[in-house]
Amino acid sequence: VSDVERVDQLRVLEELKAAAAAAQARIAVDLDLSQRRDQEAAGVPAVRRGRGVGAQVALARRESPHQGGRLLGLAKALVLEMPRTFSALESGALSEWRATVLVRESICLDAPARAAFDAELWADPAAVERLGTRALVARARQIAYRLDAASVVARARRAEHERGVSLRPAPDTMTYLTGLLPVAQGVGVWAALTRTADALRAQGDGRSRGQIMADTLVERVTGQACAERVPIEVQLVMTDKALLAGDAEPAVIPGYGTVPAQFARDLIADRLDASAGTGGETNADAGKVLAWLRRLFTAPGTGELVALDSRRRIAPPGLARFIAVRDQACRTNWCDAPIRHRDHVVPAAEGGPTTAHNLRGACEGCNYARQAPGWTARTLNTSSDAGGNTAGQRAGPGGHVVELTTPTGHRYTSHAPPLPGHRPARATAPPGRHADREGARTTDSALEHRMRADFAWTA
Repeated sequence: VSDVERVDQLRVLEELKAAAAAAQARIAVDLDLSQRRDQEAAGVPAVRRGRGVGAQVALARRESPHQGGRLLGLAKALVLEMPRTFSALESGALSEWRATVLVRESICLDAPARAAFDAELWADPAAVERLGTRALVARARQIAYRLDAASVVARARRAEHERGVSLRPAPDTMTYLTGLLPVAQGVGVWAALTRTADALRAQGDGRSRGQIMADTLVERVTGQACAERVPIEVQLVMTDKALLAGDAEPAVIPGYGTVPAQFARDLIADRLDASAGTGGETNADAGKVLAWLRRLFTAPGTGELVALDSRRRIAPPGLARFIAVRDQACRTNWCDAPIRHRDHVVPAAEGGPTTAHNLRGACEGCNYARQAPGWTARTLNTSSDAGGNTAGQRAGPGGHVVELTTPTGHRYTSHAPPLPGHRPARATAPPGRHADREGARTTDSALEHRMRADFAWTA
């Protein structure tokens, strides 16, 4: 294969990706219409019809429910309101991302104005194809403003109501703290931080400009004199060997993810030093850090959390804590959003008990999506099933397994993640050796230990 052919193949595959995205969009719209008809026949009020369809799209495409809803909205706009843009996507002349940009820039227009937007933009298809993404956005905004200036202005005003702050993991035990702000406020915050950084560096501060800006942001938001002494509570799960014997098994912070064992040990040591008033802390800061350890008990072979020691200084809602440690994030496949609800697998209204076995961690969107007609869930038997499978074989690495069934009958299984230190049990003994049945029974009846370190800074 020559390089010319390789380049041609890249172009053909890119066009194929766009055509596949168009096919997915059309199928998603057809699914939405069909599900709405079914819900209408089932007596669902008009205002609630369509609930859960975006979640089904997300599961089918292995995306988060939030992204599934966005993809469904994109599909409906393209198929129902922007035929020329959809045709360009279908032919491979427009990528899915650029189609998304055009839908976004015309979202404030009503159906007739959006049709006019679509027609004017594609009056010269060759010219559109030559535009870079930034130039395409500028062209789309010009057309939208000319067609309905009032709607564009109103959209900008409505956007202020969507302001907010989000947090997501970053590499190397860092996080991205993102603020969506009106432009004047965002620029003002940036200017204030840069002024402070420039002033401190002029006075000889050895930190970089970015470090000072980050520390200043934390100090001003939390009211602390030092960015490292923020009033928060952190939960850290690690093996007893990693905590006490220097083992390298990584630790887990629920809601964040995996962190190196040494980082976890240093974090605990620093906080314990602060509690004792050591490490150069001022008298005002000393003793303000609470730190405690709590034992977690897990089942061998599956790593499933089966018990949690409730002894600690500040008593939490025990079951909610248990679910948070066991599930770590929303249990819906490919979601990973923070846990907001403790969702009954079998609804309480149907007699489902409020137990760890019948609860799963869920984000708000996934919990509400499951309330649409046709959604069911069950906790799979984690001890044995009709086929004689053991907990480790049936339940997988995390022990607790929930099977979610959508209105179309598709089934998705969600496994609770194993706690640090879990090693999958071997299904068979090594060649030339026989399993020790008595020893196996002894191991299976025991409970393995994990440790959870909780720290809180009081203001």
